[in-house]
Formats: sequence, C-alpha cells, structure tokens
Amino acid sequence: MRVLLVEDHQRLAEAVASGLRREGMAVDVVFDGHAALEHAAATRYDVIVLDRDLPGIHGDEVCRVLAAGPGNSRVLMLTAASAIQERVEGLGLGADDYLPKPFAFAELAARIRALGRRSAAALPPTLECGDLSLDPARRVAVRGGRLLMLSRKEFAVLECLLAAGGAVVSAEQLLERVWDEFADPFTATVKTTIGRLRGKLGDPPLIETVREGGYRI
Repeated sequence: MRVLLVEDHQRLAEAVASGLRREGMAVDVVFDGHAALEHAAATRYDVIVLDRDLPGIHGDEVCRVLAAGPGNSRVLMLTAASAIQERVEGLGLGADDYLPKPFAFAELAARIRALGRRSAAALPPTLECGDLSLDPARRVAVRGGRLLMLSRKEFAVLECLLAAGGAVVSAEQLLERVWDEFADPFTATVKTTIGRLRGKLGDPPLIETVREGGYRI
C-alpha cells in the first residue's frame, strides 16, 4: 500500500512514517500543502493522511483539491480539533475519514488499511492461487498448509502479484507500490526480493518472469 503522510511537525511525521513502514506500507512524507498537491499529482497513493493545519496551503484547501481531482486516493484527515462540528466540516470537504489528535498509532494504522481497501477495486478478504492463500488484514501467507515467513517487502510484493489476478506486473509498478519515493529506479531490489520470495514459496514455482514485461502468478 502506498501512503502519503502530510504533517508539518517533522518529528511526529517521521515517527508515524517509521511505524507505518514497519506495518509494511510504502510511505512518502511531506510537510506542507504545496508539496502535498505536487506529490498527489505525480504519484498514485492509496491513502493520503492529511493534517488539517498546514503551512503554505491549508489542509482544508488541499482536501478540496484532492476531492475534486481525478484520482481515487482516500483522504484521512488529522486535526487537533475534537469538536464534532469541526469533524463534520472536515468530512464535508471531501475527506473519507477523520481522526483527532492525539491518536493511538494502532487506530491510525487500522483506519489507513480500511481506507486502502476502499481505494482499490473490490478484492476478496483472502487472495488465493492454488494452494497459496494470503490474508492482507492478518498479514498471513500460507502455502500447502505451511506458514510462510515473509519479510514486509516480500509480503507486499506477493500481495501485489496476487491482486493482479494473473496479469503481468512490471518491476516499475512493484517499485512504486511497495517501496517509497527514495527507492532507486535502477536498483535490483525488485529482482532480489522476487528471488527470495520464490525460494520461500517453494515448488512447484508460482511466480513467472515475463520477458520485457515483469512478473505474474
């Protein structure tokens, strides 16, 4: 899942981003409204976590622009305000969900995952192919009754491939969906991760390399 975190308090933003990455999400971080709109225009995010009180362009205006645009990113608005009326106003701007500060990290992560499921085409709660099954919510992957011990990146790559339903997924698409904006597009990290994943999946092989195309299950 690709997430854009827009929060002007740098230490808070970095702490939250670090936690979300440990949850297996690819997270980009910006600190003002201008950068938020620039990133949203250039990259498809599943969820945008948007602080309401931003410098540059206020979070309310950022939310209005995002809601009126062609993208299907879900917006989770954060604010220090706890009054019901202000929450209603935030939702009226086009936000999909609203979380007042201070918040519990576990709740934030759960809300992001819920919104992420809504941002994509409807998928079954468990992704399956033959004797392989993957449960994104529980972060569990099993093949032939054997629990797979996957890293966060391996799990995310496998989820992307299964969600594609047999379609080819390019290395560039995997890099965009699983890693963040600091990933080197010329790196071999996708190929390396695929190699490790193949080893853990075992035989018979499930991941096919499509020449000049990418990978598919």
